[in-house]
Amino acid sequence: MEYKNINLEKKNYIGTITLNRPDNLNVFTTPLANELNNALIELDNDEDIRVVVIKASGKGFSAGIDINELKDKTALEYYDTTTLMEKMNETITNMKKPVIASVHGFAVANGIGLTALCDLAIAAKGTKFGATAINVGLSCIGPAVALSKSLGRKKTLELLLTGKIIDADEAERIGLINKVVEKEDLEEETQKLAYEIASKSPLAMQITKKAFYKMSDLELSKAIELANYAFSQICTLEDAKEGIDAFLNKREPNWKLK
Repeated sequence: MEYKNINLEKKNYIGTITLNRPDNLNVFTTPLANELNNALIELDNDEDIRVVVIKASGKGFSAGIDINELKDKTALEYYDTTTLMEKMNETITNMKKPVIASVHGFAVANGIGLTALCDLAIAAKGTKFGATAINVGLSCIGPAVALSKSLGRKKTLELLLTGKIIDADEAERIGLINKVVEKEDLEEETQKLAYEIASKSPLAMQITKKAFYKMSDLELSKAIELANYAFSQICTLEDAKEGIDAFLNKREPNWKLK
């Protein structure tokens, strides 16, 4: 598929999606939202890809939804637009493969939502985050779905209702991102994390991610049952035998791709 609003690169088991509307602060438009979802699905279905990275060109990660997408529509048209813009909620959560956000500059509105959605996130020092739509009479209620799972009720509501901006250090402290690095080290540190994950058993990793998101919304007994079932599945994989043998014999494992 040809992409015009993003760049897609595949190399060394890592698929990298770059939001590429730098002159427009990588705001979400209908074409960009469609291309992002299609690229994520393409990478999830590619047997040679084990980890996905989402980053952005230009001054920052994303400034949210293009305001032109939010003018002069009926309620039904707004619903259709919003459904498309937030489709990434289901896409990323349902993907088999881990997704890492590599964030710089700013990530506000849908930008902070995308950051929260990704399984892991690294940000450059000084990056600004905010659920800022309330400042223009709108709401980041869509991004709040992922934010609430990462941050909890009170911190999410604080961001949602005040529209305030926080920096990368605060974002790490409250659990929005995993790590803050110097701006010049962002690419290297992101690749390092991606390669580290890509070196693990792809099948065990995929079962783990799927089970994690399913059990996170279950009551305790059902979550434990699901976790036990997932672990039993992993134990029967050839990769489990391969990993143990490689560990005992002090050699690198040779993982199966499917």
